[in-house]
Amino acid sequence: MIGVSKDNKLKKLMVVGDKVLIKPKNPKDKTNSGLYLPPTVTEKEDVQSGYVVKVGPGYPLPNTAEEEPWKATEEKVKYMPLQAEEGDLAIYLQRHAIEIQYESEKYVIVPQASILLLERAEDLF
Repeated sequence: MIGVSKDNKLKKLMVVGDKVLIKPKNPKDKTNSGLYLPPTVTEKEDVQSGYVVKVGPGYPLPNTAEEEPWKATEEKVKYMPLQAEEGDLAIYLQRHAIEIQYESEKYVIVPQASILLLERAEDLF
């Protein structure tokens, strides 16, 4: 389990829109029969899993309050939040994941639509 804390080094990163930053779990490199698999085999699987590290603000919602459009008002963008939360275990589609490396750690950025399942531990925090 990845440690998600206030002094996390990833606090400088901002995930945008409906994207989710995931730390992939270490895939099993050994089969049940004892054969060792090269990393290229395990990375090509269709479905992967990992821990949600950061989430974006969500889907932007249109501004529907145009009662007096001639008045200059500061528009604040409203978002519909994502279902994923920090610390969740996510099962996601590998083909939609974008791999990045940040401070020598491997992460993937996945749109929420590519997440198939979330497992949330209620007693995590």
